[in-house]
Amino acid sequence: MVTVLKYGSKKETIINDLLNQCVIIDINDDIKSRTIQLRKKRNLKLPDCIIIASALYLNLPLITSDEDFKKAEEINLILYER
Repeated sequence: MVTVLKYGSKKETIINDLLNQCVIIDINDDIKSRTIQLRKKRNLKLPDCIIIASALYLNLPLITSDEDFKKAEEINLILYER
């Protein structure tokens, strides 16, 4: 199923500005190692472990509304409600 988002030009500009500030990082050996350790230690899905390991590697807080991330005590978690 394909969802068509209907945004006005102002919202599109805001979204584009946000995406232009994003940085793509490669999953390096450090992130891989941290991901493996998190999978062994915590009962989390692999994608969640990759996200947590990336935040730890970059020394950044993780901002999410997904309460599953509370299982990762290692991370500086900022949990927000929808």
